[in-house]
Amino acid sequence: MVFNSLQFLVFFGIVTSAYFLLAHKYRWALLLLASCYFYMAFVPIYLGILALTIVIDYFAGIYLERFQGGAKKIFLGCSLLANLGVLAVFKYYYFFTANFNFLANYFSVPGHLPVLNILLPIGLSFHTFQAMSYTIEVYRGKQKAERNFGIYSLYVMFYPQLVAGPIERPQNLIHQFYEKHVWDTVRVKLGLLQMMQGFFKKVVIADRLALVVDPAYANLSNQSTWNLIIASIFYSFQIYCDFSGYSDIAIGASKVMGFKLMNNFNAPYTAKSIPDFWRRWHISLSSWFKDYVYFSLGGNRVSVPRWYVNIMIVFILSGFWHGASWNFAIWGALHGLFQLIGLTFNRIFPILAADQRKSAGGIWMYRLLTFLLVTIAWVFFRIPKFGDIQIYFRQLTRGSILDPISLALNTNELNISILLIIGLYLYDFKRDKIRVDSVKLFWPIMSGLVFLIYFFGVFNLKQFIYFQF
Repeated sequence: MVFNSLQFLVFFGIVTSAYFLLAHKYRWALLLLASCYFYMAFVPIYLGILALTIVIDYFAGIYLERFQGGAKKIFLGCSLLANLGVLAVFKYYYFFTANFNFLANYFSVPGHLPVLNILLPIGLSFHTFQAMSYTIEVYRGKQKAERNFGIYSLYVMFYPQLVAGPIERPQNLIHQFYEKHVWDTVRVKLGLLQMMQGFFKKVVIADRLALVVDPAYANLSNQSTWNLIIASIFYSFQIYCDFSGYSDIAIGASKVMGFKLMNNFNAPYTAKSIPDFWRRWHISLSSWFKDYVYFSLGGNRVSVPRWYVNIMIVFILSGFWHGASWNFAIWGALHGLFQLIGLTFNRIFPILAADQRKSAGGIWMYRLLTFLLVTIAWVFFRIPKFGDIQIYFRQLTRGSILDPISLALNTNELNISILLIIGLYLYDFKRDKIRVDSVKLFWPIMSGLVFLIYFFGVFNLKQFIYFQF
């Protein structure tokens, strides 16, 4: 069940209405049943896979609280092994066997592993990481083990953020299932506005930009230099609006019922450096890797060479988290490399770097450079095959900026897409400075967004990009 569908709007209306009509003690059960139905709407068997890890992690949390020393580490290891094992089988088995068999053939080594095309459960990486954060926090003593099996199951399965985040920590979410949420008109209006903002980003901006991006990347060998440049820039904004649009709908739907989820995006294309970009992009994932991987490796409290290695490990793992393909690893490695180059530059020329960031021109230069680097990296994220990546850069450098633009859109539609990008950027850049009482203007804003979505939206039920992860 995708958010950008009539089915979801009906589902959301029924579940939310029932939530406020039910007595508080039954609400968690309603949300758990609704979340099961929501997840089964994709492929019913997915629920069995999710249930298996939920049972393991539920009991692991209880035993982690009871034992100390070596036994405690064993239970943590079993929990992590179960979660990572599910990821390994369903997400990485084909990748591993395909690469192993390729090397075996290349070096004429006898024996091959069976290659199985296993269907990847929707959002597996998201709810697996959320489940692991629970057992890690219980192990560290920062979260009490949850005794109510239903509540713990709901923590993993809470439908708004089940398939594409934000990846929540137990300290933020579990206690909210015990709290009684009353109808608050102001909060409900703010939640609905955030949901509508998410719908706008998805169906008006992301899916409209896809009309340019998808044909261009599907036929790289026939694209001009300008076609590829425009398609690459459009993809940067397409994936941002697609993913942040999902997050807005998830956060807004939760807010309507009284739940507070963490913010997952903070105007990432206003970033002045690659580290700044990652403080603003997919915040729940970047903070997860920082807290559970980067700090565990020693962070920056080690020698400089080891610090640099730690950064590269985190970014490469982040790339592989997105998908079992070398292009994702390259995408992550590029972000790590960009960060290391920036750190080295700042260490060698600290005064120059500081002076540049004090001037308006220098700040915008850094913003433009950051966006350029991020956009280049997105090319590797978007194109899965090395051969196609070679075609992309060959076509990009072979052509001329004087070549005509021949995209899949006519001039008016192209201009609308450009205006949408400009409007989005201005909104992101100025939103913290805008002081508008959105609650008092609820109906005009809501009506305006509905109007724009109806007349400019692309209603092809295109799935959210991050559902594949």
